[in-house]
Amino acid sequence: MMKKLFILLSTALIAIVLSACSDSKEASGSEKGKGEVIKLTYAFFAPPNTFPAIQMEEWKKRLEERTNGQVEVDLFAGGTLLEANNMYDGVENGTADIGLTSTSYEPGRFPLLSISDMPSGYKNAMVASKVTADLVNEYPPEALENFKIITTFATEPAYIQSKKSISSLADLKGKQLRIAGALAPIMSELGAAPVGMSQAEVPEALQTGIVEGYVSSREILKDSKLAEVVGYVTDYPLALNTFIAVMNQEKWDSLPEDVQSVIEDLNAEMTEFTGDYLDNHVQESIEWSIDTEGLEVVELSKEEKEKWDGKLSDMQKESVEKLQKEGLPADEYLEKMKELIEKYNSTE
Repeated sequence: MMKKLFILLSTALIAIVLSACSDSKEASGSEKGKGEVIKLTYAFFAPPNTFPAIQMEEWKKRLEERTNGQVEVDLFAGGTLLEANNMYDGVENGTADIGLTSTSYEPGRFPLLSISDMPSGYKNAMVASKVTADLVNEYPPEALENFKIITTFATEPAYIQSKKSISSLADLKGKQLRIAGALAPIMSELGAAPVGMSQAEVPEALQTGIVEGYVSSREILKDSKLAEVVGYVTDYPLALNTFIAVMNQEKWDSLPEDVQSVIEDLNAEMTEFTGDYLDNHVQESIEWSIDTEGLEVVELSKEEKEKWDGKLSDMQKESVEKLQKEGLPADEYLEKMKELIEKYNSTE
């Protein structure tokens, strides 16, 4: 009897031990699953020293720190994974998890943003970034409905940077200037001859005389050493380049809620970070260009400025009327844009 009892107790004890081991293994496996590193790829078309790529580095740093290493981000700048002309398509098909490009590189795809990209009185890059981010949140682009928007920011208004001084519409007439595709009509309206090409082609085009200048935000004077080639900047703020970073929707849906929460928090943070960084960097670039390369800033007379203002204001109104007739809320968008510009110009 005692022998049978001993055998039963021994069997029960072994079963308990085995069960505990099994539970321990399952728990261990579960913990291991939770600790698996999530890897994300993030693509951009321009070199790593450009301000959008600096933004990528900061976004990566903050995300990895706040997720305690649960997420790792591999950056692919300089077109090493996707180029400007296939960025959003590449993210949609999964070539990269995240992609960053300028909406002005895709004419016609972002009609409402074409209104806010026009000359509109933005004080600086911070104001432009906050205004465009608010507009994108309130009027999400239809072209991005199958993506998760990660962040939005903008350049400061672009300026004419040329080999010869341009201080009037007469000086500008027929001048071959490089500008981003969707913004080309602005220069045509002012009488220039806009030339479409990638920013990477600009240095050689300047050297060979294919273009006599370009239209861009002014950090590029130092970042791309273009102050060595152009000698003048016309002090008249023109168009913006809006940048929107997007994530593949399936990849977004697969992320844990805590990771999604961190990414959501970084949206507005990176808008402000980039605006602030760019404004400081632009000032540094201008000072360097003047001191090192002898860059000259060309002022417009009051009468000349009024001519430019009139042409571009009429152009913006015509664009709004056209889009309104096409069924888009262009009038409402324009009024909201003006309201936001006034708000942020007074606080930044």
